[in-house]
Amino acid sequence: MVHKNSGGSSSISPRRGLPGMRSKLAGTAPITVAFLGGSITEGAGASDAGATSWRALTGQYLQSVYTGHPVRCINAGVGGTTSTFGAHRLQEHVLREGPADLLFVEFSVNDGEDREESVRGMEGIVRQCRRLSPETELCFVYTAADKNLTGYKPFNIAVHEEVAEYYGIPSVDCAARVYTMIHTGELDWKKFAPDGYHPLDAGHALYAGLVRGYLEQALVQDRVLPVGGLEERTTLPVPLDSRNYEYGRMLDYSTAHYSAAFHMGELQPDEPLMNWRFSTAHAWTDDPQAAFTFTVSGQCAGLVLLCGPDTGIFEYSLNGGPFTEVNLFDDWCLQAYRPVLALFPLREKRGGLLIKVRNTERKDSRSTGTGLRVLKLLCN
Repeated sequence: MVHKNSGGSSSISPRRGLPGMRSKLAGTAPITVAFLGGSITEGAGASDAGATSWRALTGQYLQSVYTGHPVRCINAGVGGTTSTFGAHRLQEHVLREGPADLLFVEFSVNDGEDREESVRGMEGIVRQCRRLSPETELCFVYTAADKNLTGYKPFNIAVHEEVAEYYGIPSVDCAARVYTMIHTGELDWKKFAPDGYHPLDAGHALYAGLVRGYLEQALVQDRVLPVGGLEERTTLPVPLDSRNYEYGRMLDYSTAHYSAAFHMGELQPDEPLMNWRFSTAHAWTDDPQAAFTFTVSGQCAGLVLLCGPDTGIFEYSLNGGPFTEVNLFDDWCLQAYRPVLALFPLREKRGGLLIKVRNTERKDSRSTGTGLRVLKLLCN
């Protein structure tokens, strides 16, 4: 079923609401709330990410609403990640220990200018969540950044709203509120978020207050939106994009077949790391002759590499086709290692995929080596 907006303020679009969460107010069952997004969701800018970020403050509010329920909050925010990566991270970082009751999704700042890719990522999260955890309620949150303050519905937010509208998902547009406050003189953007992205404590509190305003409306107030039962709410319509990442997931690096030149290990304490709080176990080589293969079934495959100061250029072949060169080195590599996606071309139909990856002796002029560090394998 395709849903239409049921009204709301310029910052809140309630759509079909959160009827499942509302029904859980009665009883004492444990509640799991997950936050999937980028660095702002992770807590960047807050003085204490575990206490003063919008994510932490929202979790605190939900615990006050669900008195008598143990409320478990999952921090699945990872700096610098897009909704494409989010769709592939969903199973491991959100659903690995069981279904979630409520999932907040925040990627409007990190998604790029490719509308199709943004739709595939956000729609992939929605469809995958409804397929694997059908009782999970979703809510999109749009935070502010320089590019999201060009109007009330700038590009990235407008694209995410396409997905939200189509699937009836409520959304809280914090960027719209910030935009209004800037233009009325209530807020100094440079003091709110000095780097143009990450709000300080007052900014996180503003975001949390807007999310709380929606939650009060959806869970507490005597206002019930006309929604159907679980079957009607979770039936998946025809996708907006048939090549969305509904089946996206990360696979352990060890499931590939590596040549003898690869070594298994982890980053050392003196090797700088950013945008990753999880295990750094990976396969590593700097041998130009090293290679590995893996097979998956789906529409596409890819890699998550730990890219850093010594990252080189690799090449891949798909199902015996010609090799394509990939250089992932960028300015961030000069600072630290971080996870970077390399997604190979999408196929129209699902099927078996054989991927061969070869290291090379080539490197970016800024790199110190020809390193290749395989953190995860990807498939969709």
